[in-house]
Amino acid sequence: MADATKTTALKKRKLTKVGLTGRRALYGYMFILPFILGFIFFMIRPLAQSFRMSFSDVIISNEGFRLEWNSLANYKRALLVDPEFNRMLVESITQMIYRSLATIVFSFFVALLLNQKFKGRALARSIFFFAVILSSGVLVGLEYSNSLMSQLKATIEEAGNSNSITKVLEDILISNASSVGSGAKLEKVFKILFEIIDSIYEVAMASGIQIIIFLSGLQNISPSMYEAADMEGCTAWESLWKITVPMVSPLMLVCWVYTIVDFFMKTDNKIMEKINTQMVIQLNYGYSSALAWIYFIVCMLLIGITSLIISKVVYNYD
Repeated sequence: MADATKTTALKKRKLTKVGLTGRRALYGYMFILPFILGFIFFMIRPLAQSFRMSFSDVIISNEGFRLEWNSLANYKRALLVDPEFNRMLVESITQMIYRSLATIVFSFFVALLLNQKFKGRALARSIFFFAVILSSGVLVGLEYSNSLMSQLKATIEEAGNSNSITKVLEDILISNASSVGSGAKLEKVFKILFEIIDSIYEVAMASGIQIIIFLSGLQNISPSMYEAADMEGCTAWESLWKITVPMVSPLMLVCWVYTIVDFFMKTDNKIMEKINTQMVIQLNYGYSSALAWIYFIVCMLLIGITSLIISKVVYNYD
């Protein structure tokens, strides 16, 4: 009798868990339903058309355009003939890796600071959320298209780079790196670090959404976990690595994917500029479509590989 009651209780618990998981999945699908419908009705046809163009020569005439099949000619031109595309692709991937890492680290520690209790916390959170507004397409377009704003930004950056302590320290470290063992590797590391420091403006502008995601995850961690850790004698540093990081690790994967996509779609991306130049100015729709599809495939491969690696260290909890 007792065994039967225990079995019934276990079955009810499993059914309840399955029902809760199903409801969460349903809510998730309802949340992304507008995007799915928009993709089906507005994106599938242009994607198919672009894919056809990438294997064709697009002939433009007064009557419209027609496609002449050229097999892999556009892809061979991009990968084997174009002297710029491969170099730009490698530089873009390298820059994406360390800038995305810098963005994740920056946004995580800013979220830790904003999660603390202090006066003016709401104002501080609003200030960091301004990065989302300031990095919107309209304002970024104004920043790069307005000559006065561009000149002002260039003047500020030039003055800061020529007179700052960071620039002096950079010159000293890089010049002395060659005198140390493995000097070339050390010099390369220094250059990457100082490039991240010089691009702190772009990192901060790209961290708004990630800060909000991390902040929501931090607020969902039960305070009782920190109280129990404190009673066991854990330091704040140990609590960070034993509680905070594992509990928000699923959000790190979300932020990483978002950061990669956001980086590849930036308006100042050299490959995006090249694709737009080929399409808008030179009207080479077939070649620009091939460039875009190569870029898209590389982006998807990077997301898949890095997500697989990060998912191995993600802590999953119910």
